[in-house]
Amino acid sequence: MASHPLATPLVPVILCGGTGTRLWPLSRASYPKQYWPLAGTGEETLLQQTHQRLAGLPGLGAPLLICNEDHRFIVAEQMRQIGVEPAGILLEPMGRNTAPAVAVAALQASADGADPLLLILAADHVINQPQRFRATVAAGIPAAEAGRLVTFGIVPTAPETGYGYIEAAETLNPEAPVAIARFVEKPDLATAEGFLATGRFTWNSGMFLFRASAMLAELKRLAPEVLSCCRAALEHDSADLEFLRLERESFANCPNVALDVAVMEKTALGSVLPLDADWSDVGSWSALWETSQQDTEGNVLRGRVISEGSRNCYLRSEHRLVVGLGVEDLVVVETDDVVLVAHRDRAQEVKGIVGRLERDGAPESRAHRRIYRPWGHYDGVVEGERWQVKKISVKPGASLSLQMHHHRAEHWVVVRGTAVVEKDGVEELVGENQSTYIPLGARHRLTNPGKIAMELIEVQSGPYLGEDDIVRFDDRYGRSDVQPLSPR
Repeated sequence: MASHPLATPLVPVILCGGTGTRLWPLSRASYPKQYWPLAGTGEETLLQQTHQRLAGLPGLGAPLLICNEDHRFIVAEQMRQIGVEPAGILLEPMGRNTAPAVAVAALQASADGADPLLLILAADHVINQPQRFRATVAAGIPAAEAGRLVTFGIVPTAPETGYGYIEAAETLNPEAPVAIARFVEKPDLATAEGFLATGRFTWNSGMFLFRASAMLAELKRLAPEVLSCCRAALEHDSADLEFLRLERESFANCPNVALDVAVMEKTALGSVLPLDADWSDVGSWSALWETSQQDTEGNVLRGRVISEGSRNCYLRSEHRLVVGLGVEDLVVVETDDVVLVAHRDRAQEVKGIVGRLERDGAPESRAHRRIYRPWGHYDGVVEGERWQVKKISVKPGASLSLQMHHHRAEHWVVVRGTAVVEKDGVEELVGENQSTYIPLGARHRLTNPGKIAMELIEVQSGPYLGEDDIVRFDDRYGRSDVQPLSPR
């Protein structure tokens, strides 16, 4: 495909929502699949790969990212790691599906009177042939510049019943988009087989390309309530460091609807362009096995794994050694607190296990033992009655909030780097192998003044050790529960 000289800026819009429960126990609500290195053999996460595969597209601008406010620091850090400064990180106070997310992005991108092309992408897709992907995007640019709403339909490799389909009004053309005849919900097997026989059907990928003005005009005509609620949420937004926090009440009033349903199924401007680039939405462990590079025995091995005589397995270790000995067609995933062992043919049923854990109130349903914070992370090591031990890692130059606890005292032992510890207004320097004590009720803050990550062991003791026993008085990260600092 020939590249197209671009007169209009191209702004990637990366949608980072979703919890990816079918990839539990790795993907959880507190740290979903898009923030993990799942595809390829490197350390780039799915989110980072989503941006990196765009390199070389004509007129490419800085990305707009839309994420859950709970994940804002993860998104910002992962962009920093690959040297990307986003045009903005928009924070959704709650999930409202893709139509509101796209509406907010289009409004924000055109706020200064600009009318860029918007390339709508999901943060959790795998595309193993990025050069083909870029060529297909470039082929869609002329139609998008002319006002068409282009969607990228995945060229089917099988009569899948788990995907929605798009029917083209005429024979598909890999060089240019053609008009859309209809969208079809997930079909049964016989219907899907009939679709493939026509040569006019593609899988619905949820990726789009259009002018901001074209989408805003169709939203105004076809989904005015979505547009008005999103405009209100942006008009009353608030800046929060490098983030833009959408106003909660207005966004909560927005209909929860997909862009396909709100606009694409109704518009006369829809066009589809076939994409054949080894794509996967990584909807299950078996799908990840299929799209990953396998060894001569059909195995995909990640982390500290030994395989002897095993075939067609996905074996993954995040911490402990995993040994597969003479097993076949298994998915084995080891994390800090869970080991999943499943037959590949039943791996998609893990979503039901997550639902069962949620009903039981099990913490493993939502979070790992490692919890990420804007200043670093902490790991739960061990806990008992009225005490627990954590390992805390603070990034260079980072600082925890000034805080106090009503129900617990803390002992800190620095094991790497140097800490500045503030207690009731007095600072002390604590080096490796030194310790300090934080009494119950003391106002305290922990800072890493050094150039390397600072690590310490924290021993908590008291009648209640929940994370909600934190009263913040000052916080450089703008978290919303800061209390006024009254004189003592």
